[in-house]
Amino acid sequence: MLQSEEVYWSKMEASVILPILKKKLAFLSGGKDRRSGLILTIPLCLEQTNMDELSVTLDYLLSIPSEKCKARGFTVIVDGRKSQWNVVKTVVLMLQNVVPAEVSLVCVVKPDEFWDKKVTHFCFWKEKDRLGFEVILVSANKLTRYIEPCQLTEDFGGSLTYDHMDWLNKRLVFEKFTKESTSLLDELALINNGSDKGSQQEKERSVDLNFLPSVDPETVLQTGHELLSELQQRRFNGSDGGVSWSPMDDELLAQPQVMKLLDSLREQYTRYQEVCRQRSKRTQLEEIQQKVMQVVNWLEGPGSEQLRAQWGIGDSIRASQALQQKHEEIESQHSEWFAVYVELNQQIAALLNAGDEEDLVELKSLQQQLSDVCYRQASQLEFRQNLLQAALEFHGVAQDLSQQLDGLLGMLCVDVAPADGASIQQTLKLLEEKLKSVDVGLQGLREKGQGLLDQISNQASWAYGKDVTIENKENVDHIQGVMEDMQLRKQRCEDMVDVRRLKMLQMVQLFKCEEDAAQAVEWLSELLDALLKTHIRLGDDAQETKVLLEKHRKFVDVAQSTYDYGRQLLQATVVLCQSLRCTSRSSGDTLPRLNRVWKQFTIASEERVHRLEMAIAFHSNAEKILQDCPEEPEAINDEEQFDEIEAVGKSLLDRLTVPVVYPDGTEQYFGSPSDMASTAEHIRDRMKLHHSVLRVHMKEVTAVCLKS
Repeated sequence: MLQSEEVYWSKMEASVILPILKKKLAFLSGGKDRRSGLILTIPLCLEQTNMDELSVTLDYLLSIPSEKCKARGFTVIVDGRKSQWNVVKTVVLMLQNVVPAEVSLVCVVKPDEFWDKKVTHFCFWKEKDRLGFEVILVSANKLTRYIEPCQLTEDFGGSLTYDHMDWLNKRLVFEKFTKESTSLLDELALINNGSDKGSQQEKERSVDLNFLPSVDPETVLQTGHELLSELQQRRFNGSDGGVSWSPMDDELLAQPQVMKLLDSLREQYTRYQEVCRQRSKRTQLEEIQQKVMQVVNWLEGPGSEQLRAQWGIGDSIRASQALQQKHEEIESQHSEWFAVYVELNQQIAALLNAGDEEDLVELKSLQQQLSDVCYRQASQLEFRQNLLQAALEFHGVAQDLSQQLDGLLGMLCVDVAPADGASIQQTLKLLEEKLKSVDVGLQGLREKGQGLLDQISNQASWAYGKDVTIENKENVDHIQGVMEDMQLRKQRCEDMVDVRRLKMLQMVQLFKCEEDAAQAVEWLSELLDALLKTHIRLGDDAQETKVLLEKHRKFVDVAQSTYDYGRQLLQATVVLCQSLRCTSRSSGDTLPRLNRVWKQFTIASEERVHRLEMAIAFHSNAEKILQDCPEEPEAINDEEQFDEIEAVGKSLLDRLTVPVVYPDGTEQYFGSPSDMASTAEHIRDRMKLHHSVLRVHMKEVTAVCLKS
């Protein structure tokens, strides 16, 4: 075990007493007294201190410094501010047995309330000769009389920074590294020296490469580098004026120890790697030769026989999947040997890169032989896999197409009974989509089949360079038979689709005619409603009434066209029903409705014409009298004309109050009662005007007669 002349390493390890050290019963803060002696601090607490654990802690701490450091002596600070006097006394007396030679001064830090009565029976200064060191009682603020403030921790008012857990962790890492690296150096030296002595003999016999170090050298080296980096960083920071922390002597002295161990480890590890490389290279060549022959013999023997026994492609998806599963089993067996090939090829390449001329020719020959056999076998496996995959896809497309044809045929065998034209259109669209899907499927089947036939026709011999007759006629006949059968089934379905399409188009036309006929009835009903509700005015004079009569006749022509259109549609439904051999759902109901609405419209229209004609007669006679009165008073000396106008007006007023009576006995009035009242009021006003004119002219006629 390597040692520096200033550091003595105890057999006691921190990891063994870690729980005790964590209690911080005592610690070396790194501070020094005025004689450059180390300061050992024992912080007592309120709880009872375990003296055995304290003794173990002191033994461990005093084993860390070098003999040179120990020779300077220790200053022990016993912090009794939180403890009892008898505990302090016990600790001081224990120091006599633990470190009597190294202790030069013991400073007992007393509490603010001193143990005056208890200390009278024991005076440390009287026991100096027996104890071997000086003991003084001092307050915390008086410690600076004996120790510089920069060497005291913050607990005693100093500026020295100390982290106990950080120090403990560093000790654990350092001790672990020292132990592992020393053991590893011994093992590596043994391996390297043994290899040098037996190198000639190992060339002639097999070497056991399982002889390895007990720990990983890389891990140990990494741990050492990290530890050294941490120690150097702390030393650098400690020398920086910005951080009030000074590294302890054990940390400063650990750096050369770690560096020396790392240098030795790197040297021995480099030699060990070279030894391993030479051993591995010698044994690899023998193993490679043996494994290459194993791979070649299996691929050219059992492997080739397995492939020669597999020719079929199956006649269904299940059969193709079974063949594919069998081929996967063959591939699985081959993959194990191919994995060996990849490993061997890498090993050969590594040996070739090493550049040993004595092995180059043999290695290249083995590599070429192995590559040729493996690539040839892999190509045959890939060809077979592609062929089976193509066959599986072909059978899959054939099965899908067969299911599509079955679905289309089932749809064609079911009689069409749609609810309306929209459902027929949807069914027809679905039928066309299915037929189109069948066309696409058949085209895909042809493409897959032709591709499979091309692969079969290009199939190479499984034997290496030998002509072997491959019977593929059964596979070819099966593929062509499937495609021909699907073509015939598709043609039969197309013929049935044509018939069904014609029937469905007729049904669409039938529903369209029925819908349009019903719409014609609705239109005619709307015209009737408009006639009764809006065609009310009779005109203010004969000219306006004639215009209204002309518009009414055009209105009647529109209604007549609508009625004729509905009749034609209903006649067409009858013809279509006869062609389809079915009974129309709506034509039997629509025709009576059409005739009924038309009859009502006709009655209302005739009534409208009568009223307009009476209004024309009324306005014409009234306007004639009004025009003749000023010029020929003697022409109206007869009251018959006025009586006639009054009679027409009264008849018109009576007619306005009479409802339109339909054949079924229902009655309907033109317009609302207010509309009728307005029209009647207008006629009465005209009649009153005529009476006024009549009286005026009668007076004029009488005056003329008297003068004459």
